[in-house]
Amino acid sequence: MKWLYRLYQLAVSPVLLVLTVLTALAVTIGCTLFNAAWWSYYPGKLWSRAFVRLLLLPVKVEGREHMVADQSYVIVPNHQGAFDIFLVYGFLNRHFKWMMKSELRSMPLVGKACESADFIFVDQKGGPKAMQATHDHARNVLREGVSLVVFPEGARTWDGGMRPFKRGAFQLADELQLPLLPVTINGSFDVLPRWRGFNFVDWHPLRLTIHAPIEPSAQGADAERAAMREAFDVVHSALEEKYKSKKGIKGNKND
Repeated sequence: MKWLYRLYQLAVSPVLLVLTVLTALAVTIGCTLFNAAWWSYYPGKLWSRAFVRLLLLPVKVEGREHMVADQSYVIVPNHQGAFDIFLVYGFLNRHFKWMMKSELRSMPLVGKACESADFIFVDQKGGPKAMQATHDHARNVLREGVSLVVFPEGARTWDGGMRPFKRGAFQLADELQLPLLPVTINGSFDVLPRWRGFNFVDWHPLRLTIHAPIEPSAQGADAERAAMREAFDVVHSALEEKYKSKKGIKGNKND
């Protein structure tokens, strides 16, 4: 069955490639010439759904009722693998912008599309001035109900378990006094783990769990750290048992 599924992937891979190119072009041209708010989100959403459906991956989404219309959130999912992108983009059903590594700007076509869509690139080597510019950009994006998705682990896991969260998303939520929206991803690691690179995928169900928002109750470093620990615990709580940390929960990279 595994080899039959791989033969099927070979058959549909040209379609997936064409869809990716067309989506990148549509976003770049649409955001430049037409309604940038629409073109920055919906082509990517449709592309992500098509990608998952063409690969015959079942998806289950829980907790959409926790999201309030026209509320901006800082959305913080765990990062199991490359298919997290398709799962969040295609099935969250929330207008948002991505916060991503600046290196992704150099990807052919896709990097230009992300730039045109006004996604936020993080220069991790640029120091405090670059981080301030990132926060200024994010502050302008988080309005009129538009949310921001940040993977607070900073990179995909190597083993399926959660890595400690980094502070950036929580600093931003604290500064702007916005609710955090914890999201748990299950199954992406089994579809395409980081150590395999971009290769054949394995068939495995995907599940997206949207938790109740964590509302700001105070402001400052202590409140930020508390929110980060709470977000980590909430995301971790909905992981399948095989993904849960065997070394205990560590919600703060600096604790």
